[in-house]
Amino acid sequence: MTDSDVAITPQIGPPVPFDPELAAALEVILPHMPNFTSVDAIPAIRARAGELMVSRSNEELSRDGAFHVEEILVPGVHGEQISLMVCRPTGIQAPSAAIYYIHGGGMIIGSNRMISDDMLDWATEFDATLISVDYRLAPETPHPGPMEDCYAGLVWVADHAGELGIDPARIVIAGESAGGGLAAATALLARDRQGPAIAAQVLMCPMLDDRNDTPSAIQSEGRGVWHRHANETGWSALLGAARGGPDVSPYAAPARATDLSGLPPALIDVGSAETFRDEAVTYASNIWRAGGQAELHVFAGGFHRYDGLAPQTTVSRDTKDVRVRWLRRIMNS
Repeated sequence: MTDSDVAITPQIGPPVPFDPELAAALEVILPHMPNFTSVDAIPAIRARAGELMVSRSNEELSRDGAFHVEEILVPGVHGEQISLMVCRPTGIQAPSAAIYYIHGGGMIIGSNRMISDDMLDWATEFDATLISVDYRLAPETPHPGPMEDCYAGLVWVADHAGELGIDPARIVIAGESAGGGLAAATALLARDRQGPAIAAQVLMCPMLDDRNDTPSAIQSEGRGVWHRHANETGWSALLGAARGGPDVSPYAAPARATDLSGLPPALIDVGSAETFRDEAVTYASNIWRAGGQAELHVFAGGFHRYDGLAPQTTVSRDTKDVRVRWLRRIMNS
């Protein structure tokens, strides 16, 4: 055997360093993070996660009357009820754009009241109706339940656009972390089922690949707020023994999709020092490979969800600015 006959595997180097401002913030954040040990620990994880997760009341969401806030229960695939939080700017006369938002939480925590100031700021700037969907969580509801809930909510919104005061041609779907993965899956499903037209998709640090074996996943082992073992816990809750195997649906893990043609324009952003870096980069590359539109931003030194957990840092402000500038181009086109 010669040297040329030996397969060379690129070496995975040490973890990418955190941005200095974010590293300082992380020291404050980590003591409050739950311990993602296993699927069996999810009840304890949910109890602890409340320390860092925002859950807003109707009064808080209204921003002193700037939004009319309403919770609407809509039917799911098998008769279950799905809650939609609808925040519509007051004083809007013409049909508005809509932001259909899917919250994060690793598939195992969170609710549709987990709405950040950023989402409300977007709705204010673009005179858009913000709709946040409350999909059922794993492991109590494994795949395809969460994805079907997100899609059913989107279909209901499109079908009832008139009564909601929404322009059905101007629905933007947005999600972060697990919600980013579910947003990508919902866009795939809408394409394949010839469902509602989606004007654009905003995938923020999206959770896309159940295999959990990229260089960035390996580098994240034991680091940051959503490290490799935490990621395994979330995917195992959603998929059980199928996680990482050959038969996982692209509607569960969009990184499994072999055809990313015909999708709405995408904004994809991620930190360079987090688990999801490489799967986000690959997803954008595969959209381009299929002839689609995607804009990708990898923010140096960012850990998972840095922009929400450390919003005053320079890189967080830059991240938020990029999203708003991109949305302006989409909304004004």
